[in-house]
Amino acid sequence: MSLKLPQVIGHRGAAAYAPENTIEGIHTAADMDIDWVELDVKLTQDGIPILFHDEELSRTTNGSGLVKETTYEDIKQLETGSWFGESFIGIKIPTLEEAIEALIERNLGLNLEIKACPGREKETAEMALDILSQYWDDHNRLLISSFDPVSLEAAQHVATDWSRGLLLAAEGESQEINENWKDLADHLDVKTINLGTQIASKDVVNEVLDLDYTPLVYTVNDPTEAREYQNWGVKSLFSDEPDIILENLLSLH
Repeated sequence: MSLKLPQVIGHRGAAAYAPENTIEGIHTAADMDIDWVELDVKLTQDGIPILFHDEELSRTTNGSGLVKETTYEDIKQLETGSWFGESFIGIKIPTLEEAIEALIERNLGLNLEIKACPGREKETAEMALDILSQYWDDHNRLLISSFDPVSLEAAQHVATDWSRGLLLAAEGESQEINENWKDLADHLDVKTINLGTQIASKDVVNEVLDLDYTPLVYTVNDPTEAREYQNWGVKSLFSDEPDIILENLLSLH
C-alpha cells in the first residue's frame, strides 16, 4: 500500500496560527490548502483519547495537574485557547473522535502521534486506533507514529495494514542519533523515520534512504532549511507555518 505523503504536514494542526491540537488548528490548516496535519493523542484518566501533547495541563490550558490523573469530565471544563491569543478564548480540548470528524469533513490526511502518558503506551495506542478504525478508511493518507516502541508494537498488532513511523530525536547532550534505531525500525516494520532537526544531517538522511525508509523531518519553520532538506531527498516536512514552507518548496518547481 502506498503512502501518499505531502511535501508539508501541519505540525499539531497549524501551531503558529492556532492553538495546537485543536479543531480550530485543523480548520486553519485546511483553509491554507495544507493536505495533512500531525496531531498528538493521549488518554484521560478514564481512558478517553484526546488531542494533547504535554504530560501536564498547565502550559496550554487554564487547568493544572497530569492528564493521566484527570477525567474527561474535568478535561471538558478546561479551555485551551487564551494562552495562544484573545481570539481563541474558550476553545476546548477535543476528543480524538471529534478531531477525526473534522479531518474527514475537511478531507485532510493524518499523522497521528501516539503521545502516551508513562505506563500507558500500549493502552493509548490500542484505544486510539480502535476509535480511528471506526471512521478512517483512507489508508494511503494515514501514518501512525511514536517515539515509543511499545506503542508502535501495539499499533502493529491492532492495525497491521496502517503505515507506521518511528520518531527519533537527539539523545542527551551529544545530539547523536540513537544507534539502535535501525534494529527498532526493522522490528517494528515502519515505513517512515521521522527525524528531529537536531539529528537530520545529510548523512543520516542518506542512511535512512539507503535502508528504504522514507525520511521525514520535524519541526521546520525556516524556508532555507526546508529547501535543503528537500534537496537531500526528505519526503515531508512538519511545520508550524506550513503555508510559508509549502510556498517556498513549490517555488523550486
